[in-house]
Amino acid sequence: MTIREDPMGNIWGRWAGSDAEAGAVVTGSHCDAIPHAGMYDGTVGVLGAIAAVKGLQKADFKPKRPIEVLFFTSEEPTRFGLGCIGSRGIAGTLTPQLLDEKLDENATSFKEAAMAVGYGGYSHQDILDQTKVSHGKVSAFVELHIEQGPLLEREGLQIGVVTAIAAPASFRVQFNGDGGHAGALLMPDRHDPVLAAAEVALYVEKKVKAKGARDTVGTTGAWHVLSNNINSVPREARIEIDIRDIDLARRDSVVKSVLHKVKAVAEERGVSYRVDMINQDPPATSGDQVRLYLTALLCLVQGTLWG
Repeated sequence: MTIREDPMGNIWGRWAGSDAEAGAVVTGSHCDAIPHAGMYDGTVGVLGAIAAVKGLQKADFKPKRPIEVLFFTSEEPTRFGLGCIGSRGIAGTLTPQLLDEKLDENATSFKEAAMAVGYGGYSHQDILDQTKVSHGKVSAFVELHIEQGPLLEREGLQIGVVTAIAAPASFRVQFNGDGGHAGALLMPDRHDPVLAAAEVALYVEKKVKAKGARDTVGTTGAWHVLSNNINSVPREARIEIDIRDIDLARRDSVVKSVLHKVKAVAEERGVSYRVDMINQDPPATSGDQVRLYLTALLCLVQGTLWG
């Protein structure tokens, strides 16, 4: 394979096909992972793609379309608060203004971080222009990934074909109260932002469950409290909420209800609040052709593979 790296840090390996003008079949994943994401999160998609190409070459297979192995950079939103940066850049869905706003905890921009390790460009616009892949250059994308839920294991299955991806709507809610000494600030005089945040977190769970759909999920996974001392009434609470579904209207109805709840809780508890949307991506449905091919292939090899 011929290896290249784009300015964002995505790494490509290309196996040329007999039709150089045909759109490539791309396969790959990422190698960064969030805590407790599961062993081989992302990594199996990169190593599996390399192993698949190696196996095809060993069998003397000659592809018509180019086959490309792709290693995405910055998939997880752990440094700049925005997930899938590398793949968004490839798809052309990022703007330089958004990247300008996304700084890490040390006020380092993506461009500065990329340039520090040999990537980057003159500006975020320059980076994006050189990273975007033109329409028609890719005919299909296939990703091998571990299941990060219990369904396959529970049903005694070793593999499944994904039909849809439940994209997240993520937002940050900050409540501010008065704060004070735990012994001196009496209960009738308190405006506790942590209790406001706790009410909202419980409401997220309640509202998601009320939808009655197993694909609707909500998580309040990040909490930041000031002053975070046992003998001090908090003055600030900041939470980050992630709501996902394969149904866009259903997901967005949960988001709307939660935002109404934030306002109501703030008024009831006498705290101020602020909401910042982090991202609101649409769900994606797997391509019919690839899904049908994979299903047929699994049916074909199942007896040989699993006995």
